[in-house]
Amino acid sequence: MVGEVLYGKWKIRILWFINEGNLRPSELQRKIPDVTRRVLNVQLKELEDHELVTKKIFPVMPPRVEYTLTDFGKTLIPLISSIGLWGDEHQDRLRRVILRRTALSSVETSDAHPEGARIRSLA
Repeated sequence: MVGEVLYGKWKIRILWFINEGNLRPSELQRKIPDVTRRVLNVQLKELEDHELVTKKIFPVMPPRVEYTLTDFGKTLIPLISSIGLWGDEHQDRLRRVILRRTALSSVETSDAHPEGARIRSLA
């Protein structure tokens, strides 16, 4: 069930940044520049459906939207904080593992490319 609720590349970061006071979608977009507007909106909607955030629409032109954590959503913040501390403690190892995996993926991609051997020899 936890996977169902938190599944999504950006949800944990979205929850964290809302907790930090970044309530508007444009603020979240600036904090997470790799997320597309569409994916951000989909994940915010899913977080709302799972009762972790609430959405408030202000009756102004243009409409202004803000998200806040529900009391239920706030119960996740200590867990997210713990995950962040774990990441801080193991960042060197995680960086090595991620970089190694990225390097392997790029080799596999060049192997699948008809010019793979030539591309590798140029590198």
